[in-house]
Amino acid sequence: MTSQLELTIPSVPPAYRRNVLRGPLNALFFTALDGFLDRSLREHKQVVFADLPPTVVELGSGVGANLRYLSPGTRLVAVEPNPAMHRRLRARAARADVELELHTTVGERLDLPDGSVDAVISSLVLCTVPDPAAVVAEVHRVLRPGGRYAFVEHVAAAEHTAIRRLQRAVRRPWGWFFEGCSCERDLRPVIEAAGFASTAITGYRLRGPFLPANPQIAGVATRGDRPLVHARPRSPGSPSAPEPRRSTSSAARPV
Repeated sequence: MTSQLELTIPSVPPAYRRNVLRGPLNALFFTALDGFLDRSLREHKQVVFADLPPTVVELGSGVGANLRYLSPGTRLVAVEPNPAMHRRLRARAARADVELELHTTVGERLDLPDGSVDAVISSLVLCTVPDPAAVVAEVHRVLRPGGRYAFVEHVAAAEHTAIRRLQRAVRRPWGWFFEGCSCERDLRPVIEAAGFASTAITGYRLRGPFLPANPQIAGVATRGDRPLVHARPRSPGSPSAPEPRRSTSSAARPV
C-alpha cells in the first residue's frame, strides 16, 4: 500500500543535457524569428503578462523574448539551463534595462524558497520540460499567497483532426530539433490540477507556418492561502501520481 508520506517525496529531476549542436541552433533560430514569433503571440502575451511586479521569475527565458513585456528596472530571475542562450539573454537584458539574475537549474527543482515570489511567467516552455506537472508544482511552491503564474503554451490539437495527425507525424524530428519539445501535451489539466485557487485559461489557434504548434493556451493561475498537501506531483500517468485537484477555469479547449 502506498503511504501519504511516499506521495510527498518528489522524484529527482533529470539534469539538463547540453547538446553542442542543437543548443546553438535553437538560440540562433529563436533570435532570427523573434519578431515574427512575437507578432504571433503578442495579443495573448499582452493580456497575461500585464501589470507584472518589480521582481519576476521566468521559466525558460531563452534569448529574452519576453523582456519586452517587463518594465525598465525590473529584476528578472531567469531560469535557463541552456548555456547557448545565456550570451544573448544577458545582452538583451542590459539593453532593456532589466536586472538579470540567471539561474541554470531545471524547472522541476527551482532553487528558490517557498512562498518567495509574486509572479512567475513562461512561454512555450512546458512543452519541453521532462515533467510539466513537477514544474507547475514548483511554481505553486515558490509563489506567495495571491501570487500568479502567467503562461502561454502550445498544446495538443483535438483528437481526429488533421493537426493532431500532423503532430503525431512530426513527433520525432520536432522533438529532436527543439530539444525534447512535444506538440502532443494537453497542458490545461496539468495546470488545473496543480492546486491553484483559481485559473483562467483561454484556448486559441495561431495562423502561422508552424502548424504543429498552432493550438495554444494562455492564462493566469493564482495561488491561494494554503500550501498543497502533496508537493511536486509527477505528470499524469506516472507511478504514485496524486489525484488531481480541479480549479475553476474559463474558455473552451482549443480545437
